Amino acid sequence: MNLVRKRGLTRVAATAIAAGLLGTGALVTATTATADETPQQPQGATATLGSLVTFGSIDVTTRNGETDDYNGGLFEMTSDSGGTFLTYCIDLFTKTKPEARYQEVDWDASKLHDNADAGKIQWVLQHAFPVVSADELAGAAGVESLEDAQAAAATQAAIWELSDGVDAVPQDDTAAEVTEWLLENATDAEEPGASLSLTPATVAGQPGGLAGPVTVGTTADTVTAVLDEAATAAGLSVVDAGGAPVGLENLHDGDQLFFSVPEGAEDGAGALTATASSAVSIGRVFTGVGQVTQTMILAGTESTSIQAGAGVTWTSPGSPAPAAHFEEKCAEGGGGIEVTITNGGDAPGTYTVGGQTVEVAPGETSEPVFVQGEEDTELTVQVTDAEGGVVGEHTVTVDCAPAQTETPAAPPADETGNTPAPAGGTEDDSEDLAATGSSTNPALFGGIAVGLLVVGGAVVFLVRRRGARGND
Repeated sequence: MNLVRKRGLTRVAATAIAAGLLGTGALVTATTATADETPQQPQGATATLGSLVTFGSIDVTTRNGETDDYNGGLFEMTSDSGGTFLTYCIDLFTKTKPEARYQEVDWDASKLHDNADAGKIQWVLQHAFPVVSADELAGAAGVESLEDAQAAAATQAAIWELSDGVDAVPQDDTAAEVTEWLLENATDAEEPGASLSLTPATVAGQPGGLAGPVTVGTTADTVTAVLDEAATAAGLSVVDAGGAPVGLENLHDGDQLFFSVPEGAEDGAGALTATASSAVSIGRVFTGVGQVTQTMILAGTESTSIQAGAGVTWTSPGSPAPAAHFEEKCAEGGGGIEVTITNGGDAPGTYTVGGQTVEVAPGETSEPVFVQGEEDTELTVQVTDAEGGVVGEHTVTVDCAPAQTETPAAPPADETGNTPAPAGGTEDDSEDLAATGSSTNPALFGGIAVGLLVVGGAVVFLVRRRGARGND
């Protein structure tokens, strides 16, 4: 088996402010936020980690020649709407956290960034367990029979070879044959699309004009969207590029939406929340929200409720109208946040990002500014205007290491003395990763959080902006 590590950089796990608000009851104080936090909202599916449910023992050998025994197979996750996801690990050397919160992300925002074998992992998922039953997988691989646990271990071992650059061999001989068959036959497959996204997550404009476009990306047949109270009260509507009204109850993948801001509207902010019901595509990556935990990749899914949000701000004529866009990225030197600023106004704007000054002409978007952070630390990037007003702010937990040429050794012994921790292990291996559930409706509260955070952050920006004008 190939031991050459095509290791990309590990993920950047986004810090989702909404999750913290739901846990602390701070929704009522959302307007005290320091910036437009819309880009921090998870877009698509979110879930809570449960147990390692179907697995077998796998011998893993790293480049230094050390071999250790891991449990490998399918984890169960519970989506916010109550559906069940099945995932495999693509991050062998990071422990899981009990009941960790996860969000759906693109490959470029995960450990699969720059992994030349990412497409082969996708092929394995499409041709192995549980997409293919254990019996069907046995027939395809030419082995006599397979139990579910054998099939899961065989699939996980093949994925670890491609994601972590190790030699992974199931201890069960039949499962080991299946792993070999998967690796020998794997070819590149395309990255699946997001279950639901609104891109960009924030736009800006002026009264009497259009702000946008915001593009719908989804695997769902139809998407429903609704404007929040602030946008509705200000008289905003959603239209197409020609100004014709758009039916928000029947949106589709690729639709472009514009916010029409009426003449005479006072400076303000609003939000659009989109919801859909869809099965998330096999191969979508899930990373931890606000903490470092194993990166997972989707292997089995049910139809679930998904959501995404986009915010809009508008300012009076004769002034810039900035919208800051934040994207978590892994790069050659490590992880961080890439920032671009779009000026939807009719006057130029000057902004500061990570100590750099950025000039943005009316109707233009700035060149990207990348602000790098240290691995396993929290990074906050703020965009301010020439008057010191906060245009936007974004926080992530950076878990991208600089590019490595060698596979790391197995993790050291943890507090319990276990070395290494099994793939299903936790920060404290004495705790069981039990499936979780709740009688509340996190998806509903999450939608409320999207709108309140968008409006709250934008209101603060506008108040500061007016205050700065008042001091002129």
